Amino acid sequence: MGSPVPDEHAQPLSGELLYWVTFDAPQYGSSGDGPYRKAQVWGRYLRTEPEPAV
Repeated sequence: MGSPVPDEHAQPLSGELLYWVTFDAPQYGSSGDGPYRKAQVWGRYLRTEPEPAV
């Protein structure tokens, strides 16, 4: 959904980036807000998927 952007939040990690992610199915926030189809996520919360077994 585009290139990551520098995090301008008050407490980012040094050089931390923000990424847009799109959900496979609409998601709700912990307070019940939503449904959301995409979100901007701090890089510290993203993990790569393991490589599929061959």
